[in-house]
Amino acid sequence: MSVACIKPVETLPAAKKPTADNEFEISFNTDAPLPSDLPPAQISLTDCLACSGCVTSAEAVLVSLQSHAEVLQELDSAPGLRLRGNAKSGGISVDGVEQGGKIYVASVSPQSRANIAATFGVTEREAGYMIEHLLSGPKGIKNRAVYRNAFQWVVDTNVAREACLVLGAEEVMASLEGVEAPKKPILTSSCPGWICYAEKTHPHILPHLSRMKSPQALTGTLVKTTLSRKLGISPDRIFHVAVMPCFDKKLEASREELTDAAWEGTGTRGVRDVDSVITSKELLMLADSRRIDFSQLPRTPLQPSSRIPFPDPVLDSFLFPTNRRGTGNGSREAGSSGGNLHYILQYFASRHQGASVQTTKGRNADVVEYSVVGENGEILLKAARYYGFRNIQNLVRRLKPARPSRMPGGKPIGSARRPNGKSTGPEYAYVEVMACPGGCTNGGGQIKVDDPVNSGRLEGEVKPGPQEQKIWLAQVDEAYFSSDESSEPSSPDEQKDTVEGISPSYIKDTLSHWATTTGLDLERLVYTTYREVVSDVGKNAGDTERVIEIASKIGGGW
Repeated sequence: MSVACIKPVETLPAAKKPTADNEFEISFNTDAPLPSDLPPAQISLTDCLACSGCVTSAEAVLVSLQSHAEVLQELDSAPGLRLRGNAKSGGISVDGVEQGGKIYVASVSPQSRANIAATFGVTEREAGYMIEHLLSGPKGIKNRAVYRNAFQWVVDTNVAREACLVLGAEEVMASLEGVEAPKKPILTSSCPGWICYAEKTHPHILPHLSRMKSPQALTGTLVKTTLSRKLGISPDRIFHVAVMPCFDKKLEASREELTDAAWEGTGTRGVRDVDSVITSKELLMLADSRRIDFSQLPRTPLQPSSRIPFPDPVLDSFLFPTNRRGTGNGSREAGSSGGNLHYILQYFASRHQGASVQTTKGRNADVVEYSVVGENGEILLKAARYYGFRNIQNLVRRLKPARPSRMPGGKPIGSARRPNGKSTGPEYAYVEVMACPGGCTNGGGQIKVDDPVNSGRLEGEVKPGPQEQKIWLAQVDEAYFSSDESSEPSSPDEQKDTVEGISPSYIKDTLSHWATTTGLDLERLVYTTYREVVSDVGKNAGDTERVIEIASKIGGGW
């Protein structure tokens, strides 16, 4: 996310330097003094997820893994597995298993494509082609690789996003009908910065979180389960890299709930569904490391013959449609963060003849309330959008449950309730929550207006300020919304129940086929879980440590 940590760790005053005047000072500390030139501490992703001392400011965390350097190191570690298509049987054989190599798969978010498009002055579709050439083409990273390894498939996460939208809408419908579902209002769970915040500081929010995996996670699960089952290889022989707009997506990929142990049901620490996440900015660093001028990469698609079909024909047509189902990245009303809320509103309205969606602006641009109103003016559904931690905190406070009074007959205290007992909390069925103001196109891993690659855009030597960044973000949003791909469904059958260009029946049939093909339960494949993160860091300090801390606060020395 692109905001600073709102719960900084307390910094104690520096100890006073000893002077010659203190020649009679006595120290009771027998430990050797620590050197003054210690290197900076390295914080791993596991450390970050296990600590409740902060919310998370992923830009400030020294992330030593999941970088472009790790991706290149993995590509150069051994000869990759070679896939050979069988024209007669339609199957795929794998060669080189004994050499220790892997199959490499990449998935790319539409927000990253939009960011690249704005940076190089191309369309969002052309940016996708350039990324594909970098990761898979003959002029890309394989051209200077030790074993000429490249990514066998480059997947658009929009296809998984469509599945998430349909399943998310059905989750809300089930909640309204009283079927077992997350507690109302259901809150979006695709933003890892928001999830970290909820798990570490507000466990009362967890029952409200949507159980749906994010498009990144769902893509990883689909790739790993299908390839491991169809090709007869272990999931750790598949290396999946996701290109995302947000540093916190690295934290999401590190979750124990998003490994093969979750969908296999083994309950042990497993292999990640997404092995590494690199940001839009790191994608350019990947090109620079191979001495590739990204701006000169072809803006046309790779030859179809260069891609071996995905092992399952049904999933191949789902992951690589000849013409895009849906509406590209979605309409402007859907926003730049996947369109969860917008799709749910349209899905619900489509099931009530004559219903319409009305919008009410909140206290700022990142808070908007929505109502689905029936023909007779009755409000059928209420929902909202809350972006940015300033607004999220207000939402969390309103959802906080009442604490019972210790006094007999006393009223609940510390709750978001009116004196008459009626809740002032939101009467929403669903709330779309994102950590970054402005949504995912404003992610912390995106190329910014003051980055060197954008230096030619600025006149003079004036350092760009908030206004310049705002203009730049508008250009990225324009690239995101101006996707020029077809909005026609892929077949006439899909048009019967299409909502916002997406066919729920087609999505559900495809997911059912996926579960049957892999022999796995669909719920394990598409849903995830959350847990309260409680850390014991600093909570069990001994008497000596507490005395030293108190002494240091009042100037050091006893």
